[in-house]
Amino acid sequence: MGISRREAIKKMGLAAGTASLPGVISLSTKGLSPIQLKGNINHSVTRWPYGSLSLDELCAVCNEIGIKGLELVGPGDWATLKEYDLHCPMCNGAEPGIDVGFIDPGLHSSLAESYNRVIPQVADAGFTNLICFSGNANGMDPETGMRNFEQGIKPVLREAERHGVVLCLELFNTRVDHPGYMASSTEWGVELCRRLGSENFKLLYDIYHMQIMEGDIIRRIREFGEYFAHYHTGGVPGRNEIDETQELNYPAIMRAIAETGFEGYVGQEFIPSRGNAIASLRQGIEICDV
Repeated sequence: MGISRREAIKKMGLAAGTASLPGVISLSTKGLSPIQLKGNINHSVTRWPYGSLSLDELCAVCNEIGIKGLELVGPGDWATLKEYDLHCPMCNGAEPGIDVGFIDPGLHSSLAESYNRVIPQVADAGFTNLICFSGNANGMDPETGMRNFEQGIKPVLREAERHGVVLCLELFNTRVDHPGYMASSTEWGVELCRRLGSENFKLLYDIYHMQIMEGDIIRRIREFGEYFAHYHTGGVPGRNEIDETQELNYPAIMRAIAETGFEGYVGQEFIPSRGNAIASLRQGIEICDV
């Protein structure tokens, strides 16, 4: 069974002290020459599954492999990304957490303050996408949650529109990783996008999470791709490597994404489970480069 992003982040501090242990992770990129990428998919990787690497080390790995984006990184680390000529295709740093978000009216004021502070920083850094979350329902019905979210996000959305920043709501599964999370279906997220009616509010479509909740991934991409600003990968079951050991056909999924004319990034967000996480990351990029 895989572990959630929340659990992995809690373990990152421990992982940082284990990088030299046998079988944990190889920090060397020797022999991993850059991949000859086809250019149909813009590739990135999320920061949190590689907690045993310093940010500089992970940036160097991206350069070595040919990955152009490093994401889920906040304002304090963007200068490091720029030193390695890396883009941040999904910024964070405004959100208080995954379990709380815009469906809670009691948080609207503090969320607006936080997002209105970070949005100009995203724009000034030359980035575009900033992540946000619905939060957990805690017994709230979906329609009430959607109305609350719409009410809370609108003032923030006006600020995002002024700065050319896109607020991206991530969809999660509630069966394995995030019990109670409100935004757990494509339809709920798409309906919210339609009600808001802004090009500055879209979805972060996490393929791993939506495979668990709904399946039918390629059909969803073809039908609703206009609402997806970003994609995340992950093997199902387990959230580990995305090769033939799991149930999703990632080359076919990537071809479907490319066929929609998508120009954003696909972020590798699987949790490496083998002795050399860098090799697993390189394999993931190769699989998704169609």
